[in-house]
Amino acid sequence: MPDTLQSELETYERRTPASRAAHEKAAARLPLGVASNYRSYQPYPLHVRDANGSRIRDIDGNEYIDFNMCFGALMAGHCHPAVMHAVAAKLKTGTMFGMPHDAENALAEEICARFPVEMVRFSNSGTECTMHAMRLARAATGRERVIKMEGGYHGLHDSVLVSVKPKANEVGDPDRPTSVPGGEGITKATLGNTLIAQFNDLPAIERLFAAYPGEIAAVIVEPILMNVGILMPDPGYHQGLREITKKHGALLIFDEVKTGAKLARGGACEYFGIEPDIICLAKSIGGGFSLAAFASKRSIMNLISDHRVFHGGTYNTNPVAMAAGLATLREVLTPAAYERVNRLNTKLVDGYKEQIEKTGLEAYVVGAGSNGSLMFAPKPIHNYRDWLNIDSESWRHYWFAMTNRGVIPQPYWWDEQWTVSVAHTEADIDKHLELFAEIAPAVAAGQRERRGRSGAPGGATKPAGPPAGSRSQPAPAAR
Repeated sequence: MPDTLQSELETYERRTPASRAAHEKAAARLPLGVASNYRSYQPYPLHVRDANGSRIRDIDGNEYIDFNMCFGALMAGHCHPAVMHAVAAKLKTGTMFGMPHDAENALAEEICARFPVEMVRFSNSGTECTMHAMRLARAATGRERVIKMEGGYHGLHDSVLVSVKPKANEVGDPDRPTSVPGGEGITKATLGNTLIAQFNDLPAIERLFAAYPGEIAAVIVEPILMNVGILMPDPGYHQGLREITKKHGALLIFDEVKTGAKLARGGACEYFGIEPDIICLAKSIGGGFSLAAFASKRSIMNLISDHRVFHGGTYNTNPVAMAAGLATLREVLTPAAYERVNRLNTKLVDGYKEQIEKTGLEAYVVGAGSNGSLMFAPKPIHNYRDWLNIDSESWRHYWFAMTNRGVIPQPYWWDEQWTVSVAHTEADIDKHLELFAEIAPAVAAGQRERRGRSGAPGGATKPAGPPAGSRSQPAPAAR
């Protein structure tokens, strides 16, 4: 009899009693027992002791090959020597200045060399960058409304915490999706200014511009929708967005927080051959430190120079984080590194495909750059609404089975994706595939058993899932 999800959950609890105890203690002082809702899941999250390279250890002493890599923020891997050396040297000269220093221009030059932009401003998180990008777009156009994609995630400020994880009974007309708040505290005025379209639906974008002539400042989009695993754009989709926004005098914002360092040296701009008006970068550009940037053409960034748009921040260009960013872009994420990581990820994706075919697992796998995701659906999803039918119970079975055997295959929640970092080796990929081959038959058997009971494709079930307001947290009312 194959292992079931329940047996994997029991194994998880036997292996991680210290994590359980730590979580119970933390819950008294931290809402949900965690510092970010993204990290909360049932029965409790792993508590980490340390990490290095491609490995991470929990406080019970279990070691894992880590393909979570901090939600994709660590394409450099844990504690990359070049990053650690740069940071150690910088710690001796000061941790904060609140004054200009040479690393600011140096890192701006590196970004402008990779992306089709002319000027850069730095901040500390992806949320900050998309917030500032949208403010720039409103100032540049004199308009207030923005379009975002249903299911897209752009951080935690109010304007984009809309229709991130709406429930099936909330989404509305597929041709004109409802703007659904990601939780309480978002004003009606904000909802009214945030218009929603489905990803991969260019006619919907045109309809919104027609309905609100001269009112839409920008379209913001994840070039690859990574709030639903991995959802690739249709051929020509981004070219279409580029043409529509230009025609209507609006700006195109690429949220490259996840793709900017991990998809290619020049991110999605290079990968898809598109020049958006504004790009937003964070996560892996910092090599493990809090670093983010938004960048654009000089004409748009001059809105800051001319004191028409305000941007500030005490922690901006923290010299330690800037040193990490310079080391990451100059020494770690090199052309050779991208070539090697892409090869490793292709091997991982191909190995998954082989096992899916061999076991009859009702799923498919998709990869792009250093990213990959096992999608528990009978055919590739085309938009967020397709993702709502993901077989989440099979995904949970897969995740706990892999984790119990020493590979964290991706961040918890079925809307995430794995990261192959520069620290991963051929042996790490081989071990990952070995364990997937070991557990895939049981996951497939579980699917067939549930299908037999319910008659539904994959026997799909819907436990409490990722929340309205994030990529990966449990829904507040229900990562």
